Amino acid sequence: MYSQITSNKRKTVALIASFVVLILGLGWIIDAYYDAGGAIIALAFIYASVTALVSYFAGDKMALMASGAKEIKKEHAPELWRTVENLCIANGQPMPKIYVIEDEAPNAFATGRTPETSSVAFTTGLLKRLDRTELEGVTAHELSHIKNYDIRVMTIVVVLVGVIAFLSDIFFRISLHGRGDRKGGGAVILVLGLIAIILAPIIANIVKLAISRRREYLADASGSLLTRYPEGLARALEKISSYEQPMRHAHSATAHLYIANPFGPKGFMAGLFSTHPPVEKRIAALRQMGTSA
Repeated sequence: MYSQITSNKRKTVALIASFVVLILGLGWIIDAYYDAGGAIIALAFIYASVTALVSYFAGDKMALMASGAKEIKKEHAPELWRTVENLCIANGQPMPKIYVIEDEAPNAFATGRTPETSSVAFTTGLLKRLDRTELEGVTAHELSHIKNYDIRVMTIVVVLVGVIAFLSDIFFRISLHGRGDRKGGGAVILVLGLIAIILAPIIANIVKLAISRRREYLADASGSLLTRYPEGLARALEKISSYEQPMRHAHSATAHLYIANPFGPKGFMAGLFSTHPPVEKRIAALRQMGTSA
């Protein structure tokens, strides 16, 4: 389990580093073509950062509202409350607010920029279908997202994706409407620029999805370390994935927060652009952890 956690952290850092390389490459092309002196890159960072910060500070409330989640107290669901409370004590983290979503599709998500401001939401379908050890596995997974500061990591990723999209858009618009100062210009740079504005946003989104998937694997491993029982989460994922209907209030903007894809099973091409790794691979990894523990 420890090696799995270390591997996922290392791969996440490598993926974020690839974002920086992509931004520097795109910035070099723009500077070489327009002699912009880095001004466009600075503007892109400011624009993307402001947009992401708004989502960062208000995103948890927006996600809970969009899902139709209702906050509960201990007397409303004492077993669920005890499960969350016991795992928080074991993990040394503050108790999050607990929400329930009226939806037959089994699913759950965590949100909040810090452990002190966090929330965890469970669907009624999940609470009906899972036994105690399976519910512990799902809860530990979500608490791990909070303790690993995954919301913060994904906010950084959103900023980087926004910078790349903004730079590509700026290059495209200036190419159409203004020739600019081309000290380092030329046909080669123009061709590189056109290729970059087409490919960079696509590559950026693929890397973003890869980071999101690595965070899911990391939460699986961290959660299993907390419960000391990977099989509980593996069985929970089997039950969740066997339900084929999408959630009633599924949104693409919040899909990455859930423990499983809230849109239900998709085809192969859709799977390539999913925010979640294949459930079969997650279950196999969990059971491998169990056999090697």
